[in-house]
Amino acid sequence: MHYDLIIIGMGLSGLMAAKTAVEAGQKILLIGKGTGSLCLFSNTIDVLGSLPKKMKMSDGLSQWIKDHPEHPYSKVGLERVEEAISSFISLFPPPYSFQTAENGNFLIPTGAGTSHPTYLIPMTMVAGTSLEDGKSLIVGFRDFKDFYAHYVAYQLKCRGVTLPLPETFHKEITATALSRLMEKESFRKAIGMEIKKQLQGETRVGLPALLGLRNPIQVKKDLEEMIGAEVFEIPILPPSIPGMRVFNRFKEWLIQRGVTLLLGYSISRTVLKGKRCQEVYVSNPPISNSYAADRYILATGRFIGGGLMADHEKIFEPIFNLPVVQPKSREDWFRNSFFNDLPHPVHQAGVITDPSLRPVDERGDLVLENVWIAGSILAHHLCIDEKSREGIEIATGYMAAKEALKG
Repeated sequence: MHYDLIIIGMGLSGLMAAKTAVEAGQKILLIGKGTGSLCLFSNTIDVLGSLPKKMKMSDGLSQWIKDHPEHPYSKVGLERVEEAISSFISLFPPPYSFQTAENGNFLIPTGAGTSHPTYLIPMTMVAGTSLEDGKSLIVGFRDFKDFYAHYVAYQLKCRGVTLPLPETFHKEITATALSRLMEKESFRKAIGMEIKKQLQGETRVGLPALLGLRNPIQVKKDLEEMIGAEVFEIPILPPSIPGMRVFNRFKEWLIQRGVTLLLGYSISRTVLKGKRCQEVYVSNPPISNSYAADRYILATGRFIGGGLMADHEKIFEPIFNLPVVQPKSREDWFRNSFFNDLPHPVHQAGVITDPSLRPVDERGDLVLENVWIAGSILAHHLCIDEKSREGIEIATGYMAAKEALKG
């Protein structure tokens, strides 16, 4: 039960840490009570959405680091951010690879009818980045309530249609169920032929991002051959099928290389001695097992994943009880207006660290010397407003593992 490194949290930062460490020959245990926000929100890989148009990502990040010295990117540094992104991309060879827009941001349509700037997109979304007015058909499905084709089409200045779904007996259907149906040849054929009937000269067809979990490129290719037009996916509301694809790819790759995964397990308590973590107890009622390691990485996310919790007085980190930087009183967590142009202070709450991502207190004194912090649980970022969440998770997961391997 002894490991070189135990990683707590199975979101993108934990997965990146595990990939980085196992490539260095380490014996790894990855523990997660869930699959993190990757399977909820991550349709694409946002690195820095506030990047000015036509500016290269490297130039934008370099300036960002200068302007935000406490930001997680500043602790990682430009060179390691780029190394981390390259490491992520290497996990997705063709045909389901991730693409960049000449080192800048793509602008992609979303199911909310907006345009979203993002750095990396899967091949299934590339055709949606250069649409011409009236040249695309947006397709939705009658029994799938999380995508409104006519609304999206109106924003994109093209046509939208809503088609009935075969084989669903007029019941509402979920994103996961629909993506599985897309992998059935008979279902794809029925959908493809119906879309072909609807075309009025359009050369591209946009569908909600549901083209299967296992082989979306083949689903895309089959539909294109039947329809006679290029098909692209449009990101939609949670859950994220593209995010599930990323998680499944990491999971399979890590297991093949000997990483032990405990999915669906939570940490019940930790054993500390001085400034070192000795072991952690993992609860799966009625059984509780202990696991020990030389080093630990905490990558449990913020509030959604339970990495940070709150009571009536303060925000706290529940596993190691680490110091959390936060507004002085609960009244200061939010601004007077919920829909404020400025972000709410609570969104910058998080664990503070030294330059190597080890936790420190407000005086800068080291709290635990064999624990490193990665991902959105880190303080001093506004990943939603910055559109930087996946970039922060990839970069800090990579760096936390690199730093831990030095210890």
